[in-house]
Amino acid sequence: MAQLWGGRFTKETDRLVYQFNASISFDQKFFEQDIRGSKAHVAMLAKQGILNGEEKRQITEGLDGILQDVREGKLAITEEYEDIHSFVEANLTARIGDAGKKLHTGRSRNDQVALDMKLYVRDEIDAVDEELYRLLLALQKIMEENLHTYMPGFTHLQKAQPVTLAHHVGAYFEMFVRDRSRLLDIRKRMNTCPLGAGALAGTTYPLDREYTAELLDFDAPTRNSMDSVSDRDYVIELLCALSTIMMHLSRFCEEIILWNSNEYRFVEIDDAYSTGSSIMPQKKNPDIAELVRGKTGRVYGALTSLLTTMKGIPLAYNKDMQEDKELTFDAIDTVKGCLALFTGMISTMKFNRENMEESAKNGFTNATDAADYLVNHGVPFRDAHGIVGQLVLKCLERGISLDELPLEEYREISPVFQEDIYEAIRLDTCVEKRMTLGAPGSQVMERIVRENREYLKSEKNACILS
Repeated sequence: MAQLWGGRFTKETDRLVYQFNASISFDQKFFEQDIRGSKAHVAMLAKQGILNGEEKRQITEGLDGILQDVREGKLAITEEYEDIHSFVEANLTARIGDAGKKLHTGRSRNDQVALDMKLYVRDEIDAVDEELYRLLLALQKIMEENLHTYMPGFTHLQKAQPVTLAHHVGAYFEMFVRDRSRLLDIRKRMNTCPLGAGALAGTTYPLDREYTAELLDFDAPTRNSMDSVSDRDYVIELLCALSTIMMHLSRFCEEIILWNSNEYRFVEIDDAYSTGSSIMPQKKNPDIAELVRGKTGRVYGALTSLLTTMKGIPLAYNKDMQEDKELTFDAIDTVKGCLALFTGMISTMKFNRENMEESAKNGFTNATDAADYLVNHGVPFRDAHGIVGQLVLKCLERGISLDELPLEEYREISPVFQEDIYEAIRLDTCVEKRMTLGAPGSQVMERIVRENREYLKSEKNACILS
């Protein structure tokens, strides 16, 4: 059992206790961040004269060799080591001798793991952001191609007013833009370097923490050594942001599941993102959408679990905090996987435009426009509302739409109606005359699509996939 402590102990740790305490099975995930942090630490120690030039060279080359061998599969990270830190240090010492034992000068595993976690989370925020960007590109394409694809808009899952597919998808575009903004906020707020905080009270060595922070692309060192090793706010914030992303994905998946049903028939999911039934040959199931919806609870669980873990922990570091890693790793992997699959699904999905338009026509989505017609002819809105309600009831009794109701029957309820009522309640009229910013009218949506395009082409965003 390779571990970085033991001088004070006279008896070997019980095997079961060792395994329960060890973290190598999961913290090996950030072996690259651990080595990157160690290289920066060594560079700073040499700058401060704590290590000499030859020691710096030996340690740095040794760390680079370990990194390369692990990447190439020549060196396995095994569970004989307690954690990733002991794996790196033990292998370094085996390769370069006593110089490797100086790697840990001026630091603790507490500030080391805090650094590794920050470096890992920062890298993964960038990776999640890249997946969100790809999703936004796919949504933008759907919007550009469906400015005149009419469909019903819903409230309470009841048909309400006509909109376009571009407008509907645009709502999700806004959600995922906000998700990216949240990730950026978290990345900016967390970007301080904890290395040099020691176990909780700093160190007597003359460390240059500003230099270490600069080498690792942090904005500055952390300002309190106790907070440095016990802060997991950024992980909680990330899990909250990831939960919100999953909530947005789940809402969209729920709609796709409905739209894919025989009752709606708004979309056809590509075979690559569907499965069949083992007993019912006619079935084509929206499994990816259902799995994304189901995995949302898994990410929520990580957030709740970590909040619960942290709520009773006194300063500074406590072993409970080791529980942050598996939860966070799993949540990140889940979100990245769900984003990639969801993007693939909607990019290959076919929209049944005729069914969408027919559904909007048959759901009295133009009833509000019929009431507006009366208001524009001097009828108080409350009276107009009641009149149109009577018209809808008449149509329901006869199984027809407002478009099909004869003019004389309109006029039986209100003589204000004229022949132009049919023009006023046409589906395209209902949509196109809604021209305020945020509405579904095509001229407004063309502006939104244009602004989206500029957002996606901006220097900051364009470099993500370059």
